[in-house]
Amino acid sequence: MVRPFSGHWRHLAVSLGLSAALLSTGALTFYEESLPSTLNPLYGSSMVDFRSQELVFDRLYFHSAIDNRIMSRVIEKGELAEGGKAYKLTLKAGLKWHDGKPVTSKDICFTVNAMLDPQTTSPIAQDYRQVLAGCEAQSTTVALVRFTKIFHNPQERLGFSLLPESPFAGATFVLPEGDFASRPTGTGPYKGSKGRRGVTFEGYANGHHAPGIAQLALQEGGDPVVQITTLKNNGVQGIIAVPPPLRADVAAADDLSLKAYDLRSWWFAAINVKRGALSDKRVRQALNLIMDRTDLRQYSIGVKPGEQNSPCEFISGPFVQSSPFYNRAVPVREKSDKAAAAQLLTSAGLTQVGGRWHHKGQPIMLNIGMLASLDNEAPDLLTQLANQLGAAGFDRQEIKIPSDDWSRLVVTGKATDFDIVVGKWSFGVVEEVNDLFETRSGTRGSNNIFNYSNTAVDAAVAEYNAARTDTTAADAYHKLHSILADELPYLFMWKLDTKSAWRNEVRNNLIAPYFYWTEVDSWKY
Repeated sequence: MVRPFSGHWRHLAVSLGLSAALLSTGALTFYEESLPSTLNPLYGSSMVDFRSQELVFDRLYFHSAIDNRIMSRVIEKGELAEGGKAYKLTLKAGLKWHDGKPVTSKDICFTVNAMLDPQTTSPIAQDYRQVLAGCEAQSTTVALVRFTKIFHNPQERLGFSLLPESPFAGATFVLPEGDFASRPTGTGPYKGSKGRRGVTFEGYANGHHAPGIAQLALQEGGDPVVQITTLKNNGVQGIIAVPPPLRADVAAADDLSLKAYDLRSWWFAAINVKRGALSDKRVRQALNLIMDRTDLRQYSIGVKPGEQNSPCEFISGPFVQSSPFYNRAVPVREKSDKAAAAQLLTSAGLTQVGGRWHHKGQPIMLNIGMLASLDNEAPDLLTQLANQLGAAGFDRQEIKIPSDDWSRLVVTGKATDFDIVVGKWSFGVVEEVNDLFETRSGTRGSNNIFNYSNTAVDAAVAEYNAARTDTTAADAYHKLHSILADELPYLFMWKLDTKSAWRNEVRNNLIAPYFYWTEVDSWKY
């Protein structure tokens, strides 16, 4: 709902350095899938976290949502050094943190060194330890960032958020707790403050940001139907993700607009290859044949067979079809083939007793879990998948997994009681899947759900890591795609398009892939 600027908000805007032109822009409220778990960009674990953090922090480099070129709002000049194993960064002049302090090269090096410090218990930092080797502040505005090896895309390896040194009182590490998680200091277009019921973002004009909306308010979305009704009544001005079944209702409203949001995400059913019969590749291949993706898509998302411009696109491996890493030689399986599946199960030594599959004389019970929030996007998907497996002769149990348990147990490889978990991965600029499939060891395989390990997979990942050109990197990932489509630690499902809904009063609302708010300065309300 539009809220005119009271004296309090006018005073606040002036104190933040906002121009007079911003004082009439009011406050914009929107629904998110949930509240962010943290505003600290080293500890984000969900797309809600990443989107919220993008409002508060600048990344060193990012891709333009307009022409996809790589650019920076905080780096004036970047150049290769030390034979390609380092990158020399020169900061733009006049950059300030939200507390008014100047940004210096020491902040760049603090960010790098904090990620390298093992006391920073961040999965994001662990990933960067495979990329970054150190940082040297050569002057107030110049920092030399060193890599662990020569990368063919060095700027894309510098897509991390810039953190301030001063709030950490001389420490060289960053912990998840504390004020920085709820009221952080950044250089982004907004100052963020996270409470129990929502998050408020107050605009902050800087040398490189001039936000066109003075205040944003994030609220946690509940029932999607209620969200749409509230949006129609102007109780909120936007919804980040609208489920496919409700998009027609939004499209029919004259004062609402659907906006495409490229989340670069794909859905999967991960298989616990260490559980009983599932350790046999033939059993996993049989499950892949049992899964009828066309029916799952129709009964959970509402896409009818043969429907044109479907929001749901099938995949055969761990990339979306528009990715240069997607191997188009690997066919997509859309319908089930129960006869072929039965042959595979029999060849793997399983037997049918009373129509139920048995392994070593015992009926097979599959514990199937799904990230609970996915039920908003694909209602009843978990039940539909369980029904397909039940009709094929498997006993099953369904469990919806809360987001906290997903981050704490599933992603860390500790959900060993599950046989299958349904989830969704989203990717930013660098579409790396190494940590999903390579053998978990130290910082490697940090998102390997069931601790899958395969030497051929590790070899393909090593080829990708050694690549010095885009072509050799794509060749390595094409090989990985082919191996995974045969080994099937995952049953690959689909890419589901994401649509946001905004009231027409919200103008110039260009949505950036994955991060969403990268171009928020241009938004008007």
